[in-house]
Amino acid sequence: MMQQHRVVVLVLEGAVSIDVGIPAQVFHPRPWLPYELRLCGVAAGRVGSRDGLAFHVEHGLEALAEADTIIVPGYRPRGGGVDARVLAALQAAHRRGARMVSICTGAFALAEAGLLDGLRATTHWASAEELARRYPAVRVDGTVLFIDEGQVLTSAGVAAGIDVCLHLIRRDHGVRLSNDVARRLVAAPYRSGGQLQFVPRSVPESLGEVFAATRQWALARLEEPRTVADLARHARVSSRTFARRFVEDAGYTPLQWVLRARVDLARELLEGTDLGIDQVSARVGLGTGANLRLHFRRILGTSPSDYCKTFADSAA
Repeated sequence: MMQQHRVVVLVLEGAVSIDVGIPAQVFHPRPWLPYELRLCGVAAGRVGSRDGLAFHVEHGLEALAEADTIIVPGYRPRGGGVDARVLAALQAAHRRGARMVSICTGAFALAEAGLLDGLRATTHWASAEELARRYPAVRVDGTVLFIDEGQVLTSAGVAAGIDVCLHLIRRDHGVRLSNDVARRLVAAPYRSGGQLQFVPRSVPESLGEVFAATRQWALARLEEPRTVADLARHARVSSRTFARRFVEDAGYTPLQWVLRARVDLARELLEGTDLGIDQVSARVGLGTGANLRLHFRRILGTSPSDYCKTFADSAA
């Protein structure tokens, strides 16, 4: 039986309700999911939200002292700053090695505690400039969905909170369990691209769900050779239109997206089967083990063999 990992969600006054709900839903205790979940505030009791709702949390800041992972959802950062007791509790948890995660404007609390100094960090694109202005020691990147700096992770708004929570499960227990949770949430197991696709811009003509259907079609056939023309033919648009619209929607070219999907499937096969590197490469449509090694290194910054060893060590 896997050891329970304690996730504590810190609900600050003015919390964004949906940001609180994301980790509460993702890490909700299930027999097959090795996480324990707690919600806390400055003190046990009522915490008001930004949206006119309210939360009743059962724990105060003492819960942070026992957390393996602390998640700070978005809230309304005020000029007066974060309660000094919150900052001290976050700093103490960080010193003892707890993993610190923010969703949306939760990054402001981590930044005020000094936990983002010298690190890359993100938040909702609309708040990125303010985060950079208020905390110049933080290297703010408002173009990405989330940033993993090891012990500290930050994510953008709302849906990116799902992305970073699934990433945590992927880090802890591998692609298969993360994908299982994603399916239950009816969420994408991973999303390519960044926040720039959400920055206000002129809205192109609607193609309905045709690109989503084409992505699913491609994912089911990753072992087959694939060209932009193949994908465009399935989507029933010209190759030029497909390529342009795909980049606008996904943040990658169609073939970059297919390549990343192949590497992600390779990760799952390396974790969950006894297939060798050459067999995995053929199964995901990359041909040779040399190709798999090349793209694995380029996308993940490691080799398939080192990835297997790291995953085996973490699983143990």
